[in-house]
Formats: sequence, structure tokens, C-alpha cells
Amino acid sequence: MKLNVNLSLIVVLSFVFGSGSAQRIKTENSTVSKVWVADNGDGTYKNPILHADYSDPDAIRVGDDFYMTASSFNCVPGLPILHSTDLVNWELISYALPKQPPFDVFDKPQHGNGVWAPCIRHHKGEFYIYYPDPDFGIYLTKATGAKGPWSEPLLVKEGKGLIDPSPLWDDDGNAYLVFALAGSRAGVKSILLVSRMKADGTELLGDPVMVFDGHKNHPTVEGPKFYKRNGCYYIFAPAGGVSTGWQLVLRSKNVFGPYEEKIVLEQGSTTINGPHQGAWVDTSTGGDWFIHFQDKGAYGRIVHLQPVKWENDWPVIGVDYDGNGIGEPVSDYKKSDAGTKSTVITPPENDEFDTPQLSLQWQWHANPQLMWGFSTGNMGFYRLNCIPKTDNFVNLWTVPNLLLQKFPAEEFTATAKLTFNHRFDGEEIGFVVMGDSYQFVSLKRLDGKLILRVVKCDNARTGSVEKELFQKEFPANTVYFRIKIKSGALCSFSFSMDGKKFTEAGEAFRAVPGRWIGAKIGFFALRDGVINDAGNADIDWFRIEK
Repeated sequence: MKLNVNLSLIVVLSFVFGSGSAQRIKTENSTVSKVWVADNGDGTYKNPILHADYSDPDAIRVGDDFYMTASSFNCVPGLPILHSTDLVNWELISYALPKQPPFDVFDKPQHGNGVWAPCIRHHKGEFYIYYPDPDFGIYLTKATGAKGPWSEPLLVKEGKGLIDPSPLWDDDGNAYLVFALAGSRAGVKSILLVSRMKADGTELLGDPVMVFDGHKNHPTVEGPKFYKRNGCYYIFAPAGGVSTGWQLVLRSKNVFGPYEEKIVLEQGSTTINGPHQGAWVDTSTGGDWFIHFQDKGAYGRIVHLQPVKWENDWPVIGVDYDGNGIGEPVSDYKKSDAGTKSTVITPPENDEFDTPQLSLQWQWHANPQLMWGFSTGNMGFYRLNCIPKTDNFVNLWTVPNLLLQKFPAEEFTATAKLTFNHRFDGEEIGFVVMGDSYQFVSLKRLDGKLILRVVKCDNARTGSVEKELFQKEFPANTVYFRIKIKSGALCSFSFSMDGKKFTEAGEAFRAVPGRWIGAKIGFFALRDGVINDAGNADIDWFRIEK
């Protein structure tokens, strides 16, 4: 067991006055990744600013602070809240959705369902997040502070296939909501609708108005974000598909149109495919920026930051390298003049499990249940209990108690130390790379012995059975598991008795995304049958390094 040292994030607020604004300075104990840092340390940054699956990002500025949220689909807690002072260095500070309604639905894995593209706004001293569930409708949750507590989600508009809502509170006190339709549920897609909304944002009024039809030139138009600038209404919306599309902007003098259209960001000559769906934000010093995602397969939808300049009241996003009036994504660029004294920080990756709660990067595949696991605080480990498999168990696709986090970089090595407190045959603890296909290394008790296994499952979503690649008896109940991820999401699995000498086992595995999410890495603990007690895994630590 490691020394009991509390390594939880310590944030010190101090104010350095310059340019009339306050800067939030963090101590050297702030989280900094060993595998991906976007801040180059010389006043420039590299893309992606987050090499992790923060899909469909939306962001706002409140004073000198920036806040971001993203889709979370079936992963819980959902609606991550990130904070930055410079748009490059982001800290994961909270979630707006500790459990996902309807609870009877999301108590079981609902891959690809749940929270689709959300929108975060700040209005009259409160934070608002509108998020769509394509099977139930558009929800609203609110908070007075970004860390929460956030209100219970309110169903603002019930309906199947309603997605990607974004509100606008106009200068005259009227309020509106733009949204799109998911063809998989609604049977109609590639259009944008605007509806009047109550001033408090809790209810839509009357029938929506179709303001744009993208079928001819902009198929699969979706993800609209509503803004007003210089008396014009703007809808930023991607089109053309997640991995092959472009960023479109619509402009009108009337909220209900008609809207002019212009493509403002495309892949062009760059390697950034389908620059897609995000947020226009300005800085307190007058700069303009655009945050969007790029679909990178197993790595998920990673987050990029582009400069914005306005020409003839149209935004040009990125840099127009070929002079065609359409921007292309940048790979490196000068940082915003906002937050020039900000300190490098990244979302957490490691966990020593020595605080009263899990580190914020961890998510379950369904609404968490008390008996799945326990934080132990000063005892210095996380207790993951062996939960019974379902009667119709085929593979991990139907398992809710998967404790997982996002891939944080193109290449990294993840190592964990676990102790298996086994009690009965059929109990198993594992270290897994999870997606539509998956592979894990595990300890399983069989005939009173501990067996170290490597198991693979191709196309788990279609009900495929697992295939054992490696098996050997293991002489101890404390084990070190390691998964090394190389470029192209190629994963190798190994184990150790002492944490020093590792033995590779099984075959290399190329990770694949899950349903609308990137591949994830983490733990499971399962057992065959139902009994009145169970074995468990005490996870001592989890660390990500190069």
C-alpha cells in the first residue's frame, strides 16, 4: 500500500491585477498530463487542445472565465463541466448530471443513447445547460455556479428525435430555441427549427418554424448554436457528416429568417477531417475563437481551438490558406491574450484513490449503484465489488458496472495495482480497453486457483462471444496490470507481480470506438451467480505515463 498522502487537487485563488481583470492562478499541484499538453509554454498552443473524447463541445465566457460542456451519451456522471482562463488549459471541475433520467432506462447501459450535443449558456446570473435525449426530448438543468449543484433535469420539450438545442435571449426580452432533428428517431433530418420560448427558458411556445433546409447543399446539418452580433442573428451549424463535413454559418436580420449561408471552416489541405460542431466565444479583450471537434476513431471526438476573424460580418474560422474565403484548421497558433498568466493544467488522468471520492475522470456505463464500489479515503484504495453477471450474459456490452475513463493521448501507458480479495469460484477482476470490440487482462478464480487471462471480444455490440487468448495460473492475489497504447490505438497487455518486470500476454489489440464515444480504459469486477457476499478488487492506484 502506498503512503497515505492526499494528492487531491489544491486550487489557490489569488488575484493579479492587469488590464483591469482578475486572473485565477493555480498552484504547482494542479493536474498536468504526462502524455498530452496543448500549451507549448512559449505563448503558443498546439491542437488538439484536448486529445480526449469531449464530443460536441460547447463553451461560453463569463467574465474572464471560460466554461465548456460536452456530450456524454450513456456515460455517468454526464455533462462534464470544464473551466479555463485561456481557452487552452482546461480543468475538469464537475458534472451537471450525477444520474441520468429516466432512471429506470439508464440504470442499464444504453450505448449511444442519452446525452447528445448540449449547449451551455449564462443568463441573469445563472448557468443553463440544454441537452437533448433523442428518445425523450429536450432537457434543461441550471445552477448558480458552474460546479453546481445543478438542478434536476426539466423536460422542456417532449419529443422523439429532437436534438442539439441552443437558446437565445434577445435584447427585447424574447427568448428562442434552435434545434435539429435526428433522422434515426424522427424520420426527418437535415433541417433546423426555431421555436419561441418562455423568458425563463422552461417551456417552448407555439409551433417551431423551419428556418433552414440543408438537403440540397448541406446534408446532415445539425448541432446549431444560436448567437446575435451587430443586430444579426447567427446560427453556427456543421453539415456533411461527422468525419467528412464542414462548418456552416447562417445569418439573418430576422430570428425566423430567411438566412443567408456560408461555409466558414473546412478540412482543406489539412489532416483535420470534418472540423465539426462547437462554440464561438469571444474574450474580454476583444478576441474571437471557435472550439470544435475532430472525429479520430478510437480516440473519440477530440477538441480543437481555432482563431476567428470577422470579414463583412461573416466569421472566417482558422486560417484561409488557399484564399478561397473559407478557413482551414490550424495545428499551432498564438494563444489568446486572455489568461496570459494562466498556469498549465489538464483534465485528471491518474488516481491514487486516497480521497473520499473518485477522481473526476471516471465514469460508469450506466447510472451507478451503491454496491458497485466504495471509496475508502484514508485507507488509500477503491473497493470494486464483484457484481453478478446478468442471466443472459454474453459479453461486457451489457455490463453497467464498468469504471472507465477516456483515452488522453495518441500514445500512452496505463498501469494499475490491484489486490483481488476473492472468495468464490467464478469471480473475476479485469483491466479493459472497451469499445464496440474490447480486450482485457484479468484474474479469475477457477477451481480454487487464480488464473490470469487475456480475453478478446470482436463486435461485442452484435452479441459476439468472448475468446480467451492467454491463460496461466497466477501465484498471488496482488497484481500489476499494464496496457500500452501506441499510435493507431494499438494496445498491448502485460502483467507483473512486483510492478517492475512485466510480461506481455495475448496478442496486440487495435482499439475501436464505442457507440458514438471513443474507446475507454478502466476496470470491471464480476461474478457468476448470486450469493450473500462477494469478492472484490482493491484498486491501489492507476497511473498514465508515456
